[in-house]
Amino acid sequence: MTNAVLMPPLVEAVVLRGKSMGDSHHRTAAEADTARAELEPESRSQTDSMVAVYRHDVHKLRGRSHGAAADTYHGVPVNETVPLHADRDGAQLSRPRGEPEQTVANHASPYRLSLLTGETAVDTERIRVAADGGVQDLLTPADPERLHARWLTSDVAAAFNESLYYPYTSLQYHTLLTAALLHSYRAGHAFADLALVATAPDTTNAGGELTRDPETALAAEGVEPHRAILWTPDIAFHVTATPGDRPAAGLGDQPARSFADTWSRLPDHPLDVDGERRWRILDAQLRRIRSWSAALAFIDEFTAAHASAGVDRGDGT
Repeated sequence: MTNAVLMPPLVEAVVLRGKSMGDSHHRTAAEADTARAELEPESRSQTDSMVAVYRHDVHKLRGRSHGAAADTYHGVPVNETVPLHADRDGAQLSRPRGEPEQTVANHASPYRLSLLTGETAVDTERIRVAADGGVQDLLTPADPERLHARWLTSDVAAAFNESLYYPYTSLQYHTLLTAALLHSYRAGHAFADLALVATAPDTTNAGGELTRDPETALAAEGVEPHRAILWTPDIAFHVTATPGDRPAAGLGDQPARSFADTWSRLPDHPLDVDGERRWRILDAQLRRIRSWSAALAFIDEFTAAHASAGVDRGDGT
């Protein structure tokens, strides 16, 4: 594998030139819950919302629209409304508001296109795992922290896009971003309170190695439930209102396709940009990609393709 990075020709239209869009989130969690109960009583979920958020887009894993989606999958409630506008805000981090437009004319598929290679980000192993119950593993059990760990490490979810119209986006990272927003909103924080934290991953609970095993992620001290949105052998991201003394950059006043701007504002990166060419390449690309879910998927693929010596991802890489 060379260090050259292919950037597909339609990326400019899809992820590089997004405008800052979105409505600010200034209500407290209690106020938003009250308003939702008054305005949309029929759509309120009977499931813990931190469970429902990981199940709300299962129809996309099955190539179906929200309107045509079933209410259950193998007896598990799915397709439920995510409260506090977290799903809307999560979507605005990665794709434009309003009526969607087909951005890749010859790719009307639920499978994600890779920014790294320009090819469909799916292989036969992922298809086999999905057919053997990989989708159901993303929905059960009803333990929100375990669901978070499964989405954080899922190869199956990584194969799907967030929208057929924007195939470079990632369903996996849209779901993790939405969960992180919901977790903060429920705690009473506004979007403007949140920051991206970038650190080297904690491997003390993984025997010095970081793998794709969800139980390892669940036990790792460096993975904060629901706040962790990316966990690779070389870099970990959290979205939180309490970054402490960790390198962090605010997300902005309102949800927008602003990943490149946020990445550029980080006061310190855990990547050795001065010492290794591969990290200079990654850094340069991340300063261009505006869609959050597309950028997170790009980091995941890039670090897998340029894996550190001796790091076991647990997926054959």
